[in-house]
Amino acid sequence: MLRAIADAYREAFSGLPRPVWLLALVTFINRSGTMVLPFLILYLTEQRGFSAAAAGRALGAYGLGSLAGVYLGGWLCDRIAPRKVMILSLLGQGIGFLILSGARSRLAILSLMLGISLVGEAFRPASASALVRESKPGDQARSFSLNRLAVNLGMMFGPAVGGFLAAAGYAWLFLADGGTCLLASAFLLAVSRGEILSRRGAPAPPAAAGGRSPWGDRVFLGVLVLMTLLAMVLFQLFGSYPLTLRGQYGFSEAQIGLVFAINTLVISLFEMVLVHRLRRHDALRVAGFGSFLFCAGFAMLPFGSSFAFASATVLVWTVGEMLSLPILSGWVGSRAQQGTLGATMGLFNLSFSIALVLGPPVGTWIYARYGGSVLWAGCGVLGLLLWAGFSWLSPGTVGRRMEAEQA
Repeated sequence: MLRAIADAYREAFSGLPRPVWLLALVTFINRSGTMVLPFLILYLTEQRGFSAAAAGRALGAYGLGSLAGVYLGGWLCDRIAPRKVMILSLLGQGIGFLILSGARSRLAILSLMLGISLVGEAFRPASASALVRESKPGDQARSFSLNRLAVNLGMMFGPAVGGFLAAAGYAWLFLADGGTCLLASAFLLAVSRGEILSRRGAPAPPAAAGGRSPWGDRVFLGVLVLMTLLAMVLFQLFGSYPLTLRGQYGFSEAQIGLVFAINTLVISLFEMVLVHRLRRHDALRVAGFGSFLFCAGFAMLPFGSSFAFASATVLVWTVGEMLSLPILSGWVGSRAQQGTLGATMGLFNLSFSIALVLGPPVGTWIYARYGGSVLWAGCGVLGLLLWAGFSWLSPGTVGRRMEAEQA
């Protein structure tokens, strides 16, 4: 198994240009410092006196900034080099985290969270644009796969180390997260001054005219709605999930960080091989089953209280994540018609931003008002609905319905 995994990684990434590897390293450095967001709701409730619902609304403010930041980053990349947008984004985010550690009033905290997400989320479209510019024709998919691996490897270290730092004092958490953002910014600036990444790269080919707008693709829009609901469950990881691990399981910050690390370790080892093996299967049917498993993993939470049981639930929803999110990303890319890739991927990213705005506030409100058991049971029911919804939209099901209508 390990040799098959190693061979799959070697085949996937051999021959990629050096700038792509450097961009992945920047992403790894940045994501290795992802320490504030996984513990932010605990910081707000335990250190700053927020209620669970108020902390959820604060995370919703972060989501609003994310919505604007993704648009801002894309807009800037059409006017200046993407690497400059990345440097400014990392620099602004790093300074923002350092300032946030000293904020006391709720207005200051909310304003800083909005500003940090606005600046920080501009990194994502800038990074994607830079990868496209630096990749050889036909290598974009492999470049994005390497970047996703860098994200997961970084997230494997960030929350785990962050948990131990938070146990020592939350000020260390902000210092480490802000410091890694500044380090990534300095590294990117340094390599940009040399030959690597100093060029703008080959411009992307102009989009061909024509192609049906994604707004007219009812199957695609239906999938977007289901993806938004799935992502609302995903973003409970920053909302009610840490509250449950703290309140029901009695976990320390260090234990919570290790729980997050299990997820990213499994993804880093097995996602590529799993997705490769399933590439010929019906993507929406696989994603539907994966969505069910993802939600079922959270629905299991009320039935245990040990670290071993929590780890088992993580394995369940991690398998669900691997069977849903990357496969849905590939389906969206293949669904785009000629000349509509930008609009299609823009709507795809928009669905996640909407989920980040809605997911934490809704989840923490249910958690505070009705308890974790109701929230996680609701996620389980939603998983069944998502499984049915994706299956209903799959090509085989749609084809049979059309044949029945014509009969």
